[in-house]
Amino acid sequence: GIIGGVEQMATGAIMMGSDRKLKKNIKLIGKSPSGLNIYLFKYIDKIFGSGIYQGVMSDEIPSYAVINNGDYDMVDYSKIDVEFKEIK
Repeated sequence: GIIGGVEQMATGAIMMGSDRKLKKNIKLIGKSPSGLNIYLFKYIDKIFGSGIYQGVMSDEIPSYAVINNGDYDMVDYSKIDVEFKEIK
């Protein structure tokens, strides 16, 4: 299941809640080598984490890296050239 907004698949892929509607204070900070936008943001609901994070918006990345769980999109970060990480 989802623990702290992270779901780890048997393959080791990290799946993150990356739907724009889950986030606030979204700030574009750069682009990846492949041209994907990289953002800083906070999650609206602290169940996903309470820090500041770096990642992508699921509506801007290739569909092969997006998984919809019915409520919101998640991103398989192992399929894109952006690292999801907590900044602080």
